[in-house]
Amino acid sequence: MRLSIERKPVRVNPDPKRVIARFFFNGTDRAKEVIQRVLELSEEQAFAIISPLLQEYSKRHRNITRVLNRHCSKLKSLFTELNVDYDSLSVNMKLLIGSYFTHEYSIESAAFFNPSIIEDPDQSDLEDGEKRVIISFRAVGEGHISSITFRRALFDKNNNITVIPAGSYIDEAEIIRNAVYNKKLFFNKAAITQINIDVLREVEQKLDHHFEYANLRRILLDSQALQKDDIKRLEYDKILWLADSYYEIVFSMDTDISDRVIFPISEYERKGIEDARFVKFMHDDGSSVYYATYTAYDGALIMPKLLQTNDFYNFRIMPLYGAGAQNKNLALFPRKINGRYVMMSRIDGWNNYIMYSDKINIWEDPIKLQQPKFSWEFVQIGNCGSPIETPHGWLMISHGVGPMRKYVLSVSLLRLDDPAVEIGRLKEPLLVPNSEEREGYVPNVIYSCGSIIHNNKLIIPYGLSDYSTSFAEVEVDALINRLLSDGV
Repeated sequence: MRLSIERKPVRVNPDPKRVIARFFFNGTDRAKEVIQRVLELSEEQAFAIISPLLQEYSKRHRNITRVLNRHCSKLKSLFTELNVDYDSLSVNMKLLIGSYFTHEYSIESAAFFNPSIIEDPDQSDLEDGEKRVIISFRAVGEGHISSITFRRALFDKNNNITVIPAGSYIDEAEIIRNAVYNKKLFFNKAAITQINIDVLREVEQKLDHHFEYANLRRILLDSQALQKDDIKRLEYDKILWLADSYYEIVFSMDTDISDRVIFPISEYERKGIEDARFVKFMHDDGSSVYYATYTAYDGALIMPKLLQTNDFYNFRIMPLYGAGAQNKNLALFPRKINGRYVMMSRIDGWNNYIMYSDKINIWEDPIKLQQPKFSWEFVQIGNCGSPIETPHGWLMISHGVGPMRKYVLSVSLLRLDDPAVEIGRLKEPLLVPNSEEREGYVPNVIYSCGSIIHNNKLIIPYGLSDYSTSFAEVEVDALINRLLSDGV
């Protein structure tokens, strides 16, 4: 018999009204035509068009004039080609041109699912038994493009969950590219992405052992300008796309956490940022930092990446390296074990692996920890977020895929001082999609990217058929007892 588990009467659904104003570009020739047509308008005509637009869209965006100005400034090189002095343009003309290169994108119009949950850095003004948490979600919009969004929630002393309503606006972050690259690591990653080896060698020879983004970009553009073969020219772009995978993003301090969206930025994640697994990582000195592993997808290539933040305003993002940093399902343990970082992975797509590292961004020598064992996981197994520490061992929530590609959730128990040793594993699934949960964008799927323990209950937020999100909880003591009795 399966353990008793309580489903919470809380459902978080996608909201198509949540939109961001994104840069819209349809090619250089068309862009020039649009700019020229707008510049032919008089100042009075420009004002007559932009004024009602600002009134309409200021109700949907925090600072629409800033957005339009930013998008107009992205076209400076085209103004130069058209022999137009950008700085001499009027305020209204810049805003109007920017509006023609802007479109709204509904970030969660299709789905809002695959959550992870962590303790909020702010635990002030709470009563005994309460906890404030941050939940990350995979939001999916037009074109099935995924981004990371957030909600704040509160658990009361009885573990009732209140998800705080989202704010009225959504903001993209300011992007900062100030990384210093290690040449060996960078070009090892480039080789994995199948960039032309001759081009890689050419560029590598022109760089120091450590180099900055601006220097790499200059070398790439100079080399590309000398290349007549269009296919080879694209290879230089690919190297720059990889460099763009390292960046920092900064959100305005006047945004609520529900206002912040991490949208695909680099070319290697242009088709989506998928299934972020957040964890509060405790250093040996007692300080903490938040990490998240996620999958960047460009439509063909999967690239595991690492996100780091202390405050959920400022984020640093970088790729992960090594033989273990392949495929999906990477999840970091919340502290070092025996002096080393520890990570779960699924490098082959259907088995669970564990790996150790002295550096948080380099992962080699994955060790197979689990393979499908029960009928409900014969297709594949994988982790559902970072393992959770208990006095009895590490709780690892997992997913299993069985007949009819039905996803279920299960739990394993790993040894505390040596998590490569499995102590217990449920013989029956912990959570199976019921009749209300099996219908959605992808039927018969429940999935989680991270859970939390509160008031001796394991609370699992989980996606419902790749559409919306709900919550379930189970007594920790009962779960541990069942795991120890089931064994391995």
